[in-house]
Amino acid sequence: MRHLTKETGHVPVTNPRELGLLSDCESCFGLCCVALPFSASADFATDKDAGRPCHNLRDDFRCSIHTRLRESGFPGCTVFDCFGAGQKVSQVTFEGRSWREAPQTARQMYTVFPVMRQLHELLWYLAEALTLEAARPVHDALRSALAETEQMTRQSADALERLDVAAHRAEVNTLLLRASELARAGLDGKERRGADLIGARLKGADLRGANLRGAYLIGADLRGADLRRADLIGADLRGADLSGADLTDAIFLTQAQLNAAAGDTATRLPATLARPAHWADGAGKTASRNRPSRADQPPGGRSGNGPSGNGRSGNGRSGNGRRTRGTGRRR
Repeated sequence: MRHLTKETGHVPVTNPRELGLLSDCESCFGLCCVALPFSASADFATDKDAGRPCHNLRDDFRCSIHTRLRESGFPGCTVFDCFGAGQKVSQVTFEGRSWREAPQTARQMYTVFPVMRQLHELLWYLAEALTLEAARPVHDALRSALAETEQMTRQSADALERLDVAAHRAEVNTLLLRASELARAGLDGKERRGADLIGARLKGADLRGANLRGAYLIGADLRGADLRRADLIGADLRGADLSGADLTDAIFLTQAQLNAAAGDTATRLPATLARPAHWADGAGKTASRNRPSRADQPPGGRSGNGPSGNGRSGNGRSGNGRRTRGTGRRR
């Protein structure tokens, strides 16, 4: 994989795969299954403290129930995405030494992982923003932010631990918001930033160009809705029914958000994202019928209007708090 050596010093390309933003569980030490905590809920069958390995994690860093996570009570593990932070921390920051091989590195590795995850999430959004033709007036600024953020990911563990990632995230979010405004210009989209739309009846709604940044769309009925060029950064789509909806050029939509929602073969998706496997077997419909309430959300703050930090990002929390986590071992 490119960009997994500290010697790489050139400005990175914008392709997510070339940037190392696609999770490679084979190159990770199961960090999402150890570093992050979770609480017993509809997403997780048990409680787990931060820094304690999940009881399903095997000695080879694979998940022992990966092929049956949902039926085993761990659907939260199927919707988390580290954006490639796991392999970066494992192979670059700590140079391939696992927390089992070098127990003295464990605490710092667990602290650095959520910081790296936030930086990689920012890289994902910046890379997408650079594909928006209408955002060309801010492309130079976006490229600079991308290069700066990528360089941050290659700092030492000590530097990453000290990094004020919240301040950097706020600066980047200003650029992302401007890119979104340029991309949505002329559509007169609805302004629903951070809106409480839990269980909302939005079947067939015209949401083209809508600002849905950080909106609560948990369990919302979005069947047949038009979400083209809608800004969905940080929107909570858990259990939302996207059957027949059009998301072909939705802005800042992630795979994790889709994985947390329901949909069908008629749902139109961006070319860069995959149709979740559980949509085909009816699991998504079940999630939509059993709609989570606000009480089911992970406790703590939410970023709401932009990239996640210690708050929520689409389907759960990232950072250091309780969260919906884990793609599990995907091999």
